[in-house]
Amino acid sequence: MIMGNLGFGELLLIIFFALLVFGPKKLPELGKAAGTTLREFKKATKGILEDDHIEPKSK
Repeated sequence: MIMGNLGFGELLLIIFFALLVFGPKKLPELGKAAGTTLREFKKATKGILEDDHIEPKSK
């Protein structure tokens, strides 16, 4: 298994349909955009989680 409940065959099927829908020229651009979006999302959630752990200053 590669990711969760997706096996190798299912992953190949998804890639095949993505190639049919978007074409081979557009697919790298979509992958790059998805990676950038995921990176920004992780950075934002990490910032939110770090803000929650800051203890307030005592007077």
